[in-house]
Amino acid sequence: ERRAKMGILEKIAEIEREIQRTQKNKATEYHLGLLKAKLAKYRSQLLEPSKSGSGGKGEGFDVMKSGDARVALIGFPSVGKSTLLNILTATKSEAASYEFTTLTCIPGVIQYNSANIQLLDLPGIIEGASQGKGRGRQVIAVARTSDVVLMMLDAGKGDVQRRLLEKELEIVGIRLNKKPPNIYFKVKKGGGLSINSTVTLKKMNEKMVQLILHEYKIFNAEVLFREDASPDDFIDVILDNRVYLKCLYCYNKIDQISLEEVDRLARQENSVVISCELKLNLDHLLKKLWDYLMLIRVHTKKRGQPPDLESALILRNNCTVEHVCHSVHRTLVDQFKYALVWGTSTKYSPQRVGLHHVMADEDVIQIVKK
Repeated sequence: ERRAKMGILEKIAEIEREIQRTQKNKATEYHLGLLKAKLAKYRSQLLEPSKSGSGGKGEGFDVMKSGDARVALIGFPSVGKSTLLNILTATKSEAASYEFTTLTCIPGVIQYNSANIQLLDLPGIIEGASQGKGRGRQVIAVARTSDVVLMMLDAGKGDVQRRLLEKELEIVGIRLNKKPPNIYFKVKKGGGLSINSTVTLKKMNEKMVQLILHEYKIFNAEVLFREDASPDDFIDVILDNRVYLKCLYCYNKIDQISLEEVDRLARQENSVVISCELKLNLDHLLKKLWDYLMLIRVHTKKRGQPPDLESALILRNNCTVEHVCHSVHRTLVDQFKYALVWGTSTKYSPQRVGLHHVMADEDVIQIVKK
């Protein structure tokens, strides 16, 4: 298994060298597209755990999902991930000013807006994590299951770190702050390839699509481009193992840089500047995280009593009354007659609604059973 892995790594390195060597022009674009497809194929083989039984147990450090949402702290060693965890949660994660203090995944829980948000302090990622160096692979596996990635960067060397981390995550199929490409793709039993597009494709053409599909041994499929996609986007759609996550870039240690620099970092999109040492701007970080998680709070109300505004059900954005019923009790949907909803999701309060009504933040609901 080791040898197979080395073989794949060598192949990947070779293809990467080839891509760097090749000039980009009209004549070589097919060649490049093919190379990219091959590269993506080998990389996904690397990520999939070995089929043979060896090295099974004792590898991962996956953490039980708890709370209403999960945020992964990703960053290089010694950027203040553990310090942040200690300040925001009541957990103690070892923090010291040398690299690789944290060795496994340490979960903590932030209580905010009556929601429990699980914050995972992951070991520092080094360059080459995507090839399985350090604890890279497990870190990335845990990151894939979270709802939002909180990328901790050292404000002094933020841009370099950010680029490296984005590249590592890109390689393992995590796409940050990006929407899935709008491409319809379906493998068929027969009938060859049908390739259509609703927009003019500037970065791809039919021959390219055919070549890439050939590389994956797909000869019968239906493809419909609804946007001007690049070969990389198309490969993402074929592989179908990409995770699209929201990412908040968090620049720590702003007490060590100039004010102009702080201002520049704070004005970038998806960025927050903080200082764990001086506890600066942490409340803004939490507020930003809450916005990114897009959770909504729903208060319940018993008949003839004021609503219970102390505790709330925490649900995902765009959840319906049916989801609310499930989170109260799983048998409630069968006995459901109608619900009364007060709040911003209704035209008038209270409004009588059915199971498919979409709830909004801070709504109050009273469920009437049959």
